[in-house]
Amino acid sequence: MSDSQNLRQAALNYHEFPQPGKLEIRATKPMANGRDLARAYSPGVAEACTEIKADAANAARYTSRGNLVAVVTNGSAVLGLGNIGALASKPVMEGKAVLFKNFAGIDCFDIEVNESDPEKLADIVCSLEPTFGAINLEDIKAPDCFVVEKLCRERMNIPVFHDDQHGTAIVVGAAATNALHVAGKSFEEIKIVSTGGGAAGIACLNMLVKLGVKRENIWLCDIHGLVYEGREEDMNPQKAAFAQASDKRTLDEVMDEADLFLGLSGPNVLKPEMVAKMADRPIIFALANPTPEIMPEAARKVAPEAIIATGRSDFPNQVNNVLCFPFIFRGALDVGATEINDQMQIACVEGIAELARATTSAEAAAAYKGEQLNFGADYLIPKPFDPRLVAVVSSAVAKAAMDSGVATRPIEDIEAYKQKLNQTVFKSALLMRPVFEAARAASRRIVFSEGEDERVLRAAQAILEETTETPILIGRPEVIERRCERLGLDVRPGRDFQLVNPENDPRYYDYWNSYHKVMQRRGVTPDLAKAIMRTNTTAIGAIMVHRGEADSLICGTFGEYRWHMNYVEQVLGGNSYSPHGALSLMILEDGPLFIADTHVRIEPTPEQIAETVIGAARHVRRFGLDPKIALCSQSQFGNIACDTGSRLRAALEILDEKRRDFAYEGEMNIDCALDPELRERIFPNSRLEGAANVLIFAHADAASGVRNILKMRAGGLEVGPILMGMGNRAHIVSPSITARGLLNMAAIAGTPVAHYG
Repeated sequence: MSDSQNLRQAALNYHEFPQPGKLEIRATKPMANGRDLARAYSPGVAEACTEIKADAANAARYTSRGNLVAVVTNGSAVLGLGNIGALASKPVMEGKAVLFKNFAGIDCFDIEVNESDPEKLADIVCSLEPTFGAINLEDIKAPDCFVVEKLCRERMNIPVFHDDQHGTAIVVGAAATNALHVAGKSFEEIKIVSTGGGAAGIACLNMLVKLGVKRENIWLCDIHGLVYEGREEDMNPQKAAFAQASDKRTLDEVMDEADLFLGLSGPNVLKPEMVAKMADRPIIFALANPTPEIMPEAARKVAPEAIIATGRSDFPNQVNNVLCFPFIFRGALDVGATEINDQMQIACVEGIAELARATTSAEAAAAYKGEQLNFGADYLIPKPFDPRLVAVVSSAVAKAAMDSGVATRPIEDIEAYKQKLNQTVFKSALLMRPVFEAARAASRRIVFSEGEDERVLRAAQAILEETTETPILIGRPEVIERRCERLGLDVRPGRDFQLVNPENDPRYYDYWNSYHKVMQRRGVTPDLAKAIMRTNTTAIGAIMVHRGEADSLICGTFGEYRWHMNYVEQVLGGNSYSPHGALSLMILEDGPLFIADTHVRIEPTPEQIAETVIGAARHVRRFGLDPKIALCSQSQFGNIACDTGSRLRAALEILDEKRRDFAYEGEMNIDCALDPELRERIFPNSRLEGAANVLIFAHADAASGVRNILKMRAGGLEVGPILMGMGNRAHIVSPSITARGLLNMAAIAGTPVAHYG
């Protein structure tokens, strides 16, 4: 079977299995008993109906309408497929609905309509207004799409947006903004030649005019040649707006000194000899799919300095509408906009463009591993999986809607709104907020032992942007400098953060002497101390904390946990400091769950288990949560005489010797810890109320196993592990940690011990 046949079958299987289609509907409220039914339907539903009847704005409070978009098409101009009809277009519209949900959390129904008359189609769309908070028109042929959108905008009081026109125009506007930035040109001075007089092409030209291009500098060509004044063949008012008073008639004739070629037409329309006629540093947007107007390599043969974008994902600078439509609708819905106006579209353009010029996110880099994501000729617009898009672009759109007077539900605090949007993408953001706030009140120095690691470098950039902490990196200067440049990071060693070079640092003598003094009665000779301080970055970081040159150490991005802990304990242990457990916060769909001890002690004693429980309670409060701790075992309240059960019961006795200000109970099975009703049946006198949010185990295998299952099979996001018992002077992470995870750990390390007892 050929590659194309394999791809075709894989795509068909994707759509068919495990169930047909890409969408399903799920209830957001419980429907488990008669009480739920009475509230959801008769008689309780009448209360919501009455409120909406009294004030239509209440529909956004009591129904899903405020977060519901319709994708509407008649299938008359499906990208790359043409007029395939409404039914055949359904997979495309389902896909669009999935993008709305995955990228911006917007619920969406796809609606395919058998109607070719644009006025009748507009009537149908307008009749849907009570159901939806916004309408996304899709894949309707030109010029019918202009008619449908115009009528719907005039008659409807919700946003109506034809994505093929305006979505494409917005992303082209963002790409053009940054291309001109790279080329050193401006909108006001450039000459544009465009091919394709359809909906997308016309919308792009209108957007470029709004951004400053002079209409007289735009030369529009279609299948019949130049659009010129007096031409009658295949004309409409939208094309006529760009007609030139010229005796030139062909694309080739108008290409002289063009700064920007904008192609939304067909394959191989632009010839290399035409590119050769363009101005210096030409900008070529060849957006026809799947075959562009000119292939990038052909354009570069005659213009090596060309800045090129296509509609394909296998070339740099893919002009993809997914950069726009989820986020412009997110902002419009959240402020109850009555339309998507020019100000909102330009805000979207600016937000996308600014994001590309900012430092690349670690998440986008991970999604596009191996690609260079540094702003420049090959990176003009962000990648679709850049998680910052939703907050940056949606908040810009929402603000523009408020500033232009079309928002019916204005947002008072736009920065708080931006944080809320970030929480939908970064699952740890909400839980980490109190930790970051406490960290901002201090200014601690955090040393990273694996300073050359890409994740550490990205975390260092984020630390400087989002906290008041000072990162210190251990690594070779030339390696870190080179990697920062390759990754497109703004930070540089020596200028933005302190660097410790293990191969040649002026403090080397002081460091090996300090290490030798700590370890001289544990078999470490001066020569061995010198060797360790040249090669062991974890030991170097620990010595820096010991000497007071750093406040906390973060290590463990590679290597085995207990190997790192050996040096942490050697150097920083003693004086009441001793590792007594590793606590992992697992962020799950239904809330946070803490697991301990995952790494430090394999088979802890009852005294050590009690220490872990006390430490876990203290750390859980750092996240603004009330600890509810369950001691978990195969045994359940003494029903099995097993080793883990007996050690947990003994730990319980130790905890009971003093009055504790947190809830704990045990020993019990995990299901009993998480299901209060089950626990009530088995042990009605339990001192624990509700579901436990901390699970303590008597064996590291069990704790680690639960942690890994939650990560790999339940989609849990880990914050940690948090090393307890070391006074926040060191934390050992796991090799699977991300740059965002390191930022979270830096915030935890950046909070002085006094903040959490």
